[in-house]
Amino acid sequence: MTATIPVAVPRKGRPLEAVLDRLATLTGTAEVADEICSTLRYEKAITKGRRTETANVYERLAEYSELSDPTRPEYTLVRDDRAEKPRRIVFDSLTLEHEDLRLELVGREEPFRALRKHEFALGFDSADLVLEEVVSLRPEPLSTIDDLNARIDPRDTDVRVVTGLGDTVHHTLMGRPELGESFTREFLRGYAGPLCISPRYERLVEAILGTEIIEDIEFRYPGPDVEDEEAAIAETGVGVYLTVTGGTARDHGLIVGERLFPSETVLMENAPEADCEAVRRVKQLFDGAEIDTHIPIQ
Repeated sequence: MTATIPVAVPRKGRPLEAVLDRLATLTGTAEVADEICSTLRYEKAITKGRRTETANVYERLAEYSELSDPTRPEYTLVRDDRAEKPRRIVFDSLTLEHEDLRLELVGREEPFRALRKHEFALGFDSADLVLEEVVSLRPEPLSTIDDLNARIDPRDTDVRVVTGLGDTVHHTLMGRPELGESFTREFLRGYAGPLCISPRYERLVEAILGTEIIEDIEFRYPGPDVEDEEAAIAETGVGVYLTVTGGTARDHGLIVGERLFPSETVLMENAPEADCEAVRRVKQLFDGAEIDTHIPIQ
């Protein structure tokens, strides 16, 4: 008996690509995963003005879609906040099969919030969003994915993090060499002054540094016209920014310091909705555990 499990996924971006990449490995669907990623990257380039396209958005949407084939990906339109770009093509849905499991990937703007509302048992989203939404602020810092669940108030939500997918980009401390030789949390304990961060990451930075460390720190934000946030950090002196290698930071004369927290795609579950054998099997797919295919799905 085949069990169908709906799974909430982001509509675009790195977290969606991480999910598709993992599923392509598990189910042998690399071609369709690559197609979705390429389509969305192309549409992003159009939205940002890096590519031009004579066909309008509705014509492109019709070209991408094949409603007669249930194994083909579906796309939809969302409103984009950029000037003169009122519509953007994003991922909508895809059905994949693995042994006696049928996974329905369903695009959501905010998968974490969809799980909070008990719309899904399982879903994927950025660990950053989980941290920003429900993790409590404490004097001590938070530094790993494993720390997240311990910081979630069970009275606030039933959602818990199951595992990460390893697509890690780190929130990293960096600063100008004249201010120090090594930029770590310990450096910040003795530091009083401005710290440049993205405004949307303010609560995240408060959590990963801890409220005790930031007592004498004043948050500064890049100006609205700044495209390169490392340049704003170099102007401020010290800051926190997402980076893989730190190459751009070094180009601005910054020393790349301590990796504070991994920005990673995570599998989440809503525990009351996840109490069935089929959902447990899906979690095992992503958690790297050995799957017992002899246990029948109820």
